[in-house]
Amino acid sequence: MKVVLVNGSPNADGCTFTGLGIIKEQLAKHGVDSEIFQAGNKPIIGCTACRTCKQTGKTGKCVFDNDMVNTVGQAFREADGIILGSPVHYASACGAATSFFDRLFFSLEPEAKKLKFGACIVSCRRAGSTATFDQLIKYFTISQMPVVSSCYWNGIHGYTPEDVYADKEGVRTLTILANNMAYLIKCKNQSNIELPEEPPVVMTNFIR
Repeated sequence: MKVVLVNGSPNADGCTFTGLGIIKEQLAKHGVDSEIFQAGNKPIIGCTACRTCKQTGKTGKCVFDNDMVNTVGQAFREADGIILGSPVHYASACGAATSFFDRLFFSLEPEAKKLKFGACIVSCRRAGSTATFDQLIKYFTISQMPVVSSCYWNGIHGYTPEDVYADKEGVRTLTILANNMAYLIKCKNQSNIELPEEPPVVMTNFIR
């Protein structure tokens, strides 16, 4: 059992990392392994729509291979779930995180994501957390991934890592999120129910 944690913050040891660390520690208590990937502290190009990742023989890999997108992608293929983390910049996920997550989810083949568990956490000093939370969960709902929830929206508040621990309600929210993620992974792994069949792909354009 394993969960991939992605820190999309440009601050490698800041509040977002601290929140992911709280989750990692709680997952370990349930026997679930996890790894934090630092993805946001280097220049990250956005998707250029070259579609190399969709071409025969290159399925699932982004053509840009110098910023960990493919490394995280391979870890995601082998994991049971993923948790995305981002700070709030201008009431949305930071630019590096958005570029990274866009390419990660677009490049991966659908089978690598289908029915794996997804969750996200956001870090802000004061406001903008719910808008960012809404943005990030869309990566899961377009990928046939069940969204793991907690007792509140998964936001932590603070300006420093020490502030994060002082946000007792935020810490509790992340702890419950980790508990729920571990529980659902165990339920799935102990089940012998076959995966549902999928209808053929249909693409509908609204402009003729």
